[in-house]
Amino acid sequence: MVVVGADVHKRTHTFVAVDAVGKQLGKLTVEATTEGHFKALKWAGGQFGEVVWAIEDCRHLSARLERDLLGAGQAVVRVPPSLTAQLRSSGRQRGKSDPIDALAVARAFLQNPDLPVASHDEVSRELKLLVDRREALVGHRTQLINTLRWRIHELDPEHQVGPLNLAKHQNALRDWLAGRAGIVAELARDELMDIIDLTRREKQLHQRISRLVEQVAPALLAMPGCGALTAAKLVGEAAGITRFATPSKFARHAGVAPIPVWSGNNAGKVRLTRSGNREINAALHRIAITQIRPGGAGKAYYDRKKGEGKSNREALRSLKRALIRTVFNNLTTDHHNRQNTAMPAAA
Repeated sequence: MVVVGADVHKRTHTFVAVDAVGKQLGKLTVEATTEGHFKALKWAGGQFGEVVWAIEDCRHLSARLERDLLGAGQAVVRVPPSLTAQLRSSGRQRGKSDPIDALAVARAFLQNPDLPVASHDEVSRELKLLVDRREALVGHRTQLINTLRWRIHELDPEHQVGPLNLAKHQNALRDWLAGRAGIVAELARDELMDIIDLTRREKQLHQRISRLVEQVAPALLAMPGCGALTAAKLVGEAAGITRFATPSKFARHAGVAPIPVWSGNNAGKVRLTRSGNREINAALHRIAITQIRPGGAGKAYYDRKKGEGKSNREALRSLKRALIRTVFNNLTTDHHNRQNTAMPAAA
């Protein structure tokens, strides 16, 4: 087996090919364009035949490369940057360069052959882009709201303002600012109009995301505690549930699989992991928090774990590990339903 490790940058990509024991066979640097990617394909195919492409998981830089490789029928895996950093620090070559980084990516895959493969899932990609855009708008609005509140405090420290993400409080503040003169009031009115516009655009995105999730992930959306935005986050960050062979591998990717502890008196115990996709982890946390409310679907399980002597946090983590299996099954069901719906009817 030949593995081609890729170190991706904005303008160039560097590839290093290694054999099954990690010996370097060749290297190539191309432009980060489709033409450059086809050049790399021709180079690898002409010298090594069938290969596995190991790409450092920097999706804002590697997305186009992944699409071109997958479109050409190539096998692609994503290597977490943490694994390549470990190999660089322990490698015989000192310093940092693109070939050294690409070599580290390839060897990291050889040491971890069960890494999830990349997939070309347009549904998850579209939802991720929409969710990321909505979150960017919300973040920008929050910054403006914080600045605007200081303007209002300067104008009148006694004036109370409600949550400015709600239309009624936006309109009330607009009326209050209308009769005030001066540069501070002028800037406050301008910032308020920006907040109103961002709120309108955020709502439009929210509605679009909700409609799309209802179409592509009804099983996940029916899960107690999983709203449209949480479902969209899970679909988008999973980036194709078929990448994961089992719920356990998905749990590890999400950072909810416990790590065994075998030192001293702690033998047989487990500890919390800080690795994994924190966005999926946060989405699971929202579902779990909702389910442990009185009458919630996870309340009995949570109470049972607390009855076994677990702390509140430990019981909540146990619930999240149980929820990840349900999320995996629902994502798998939705994926198969989409595939069956897309298949043409038999003649």
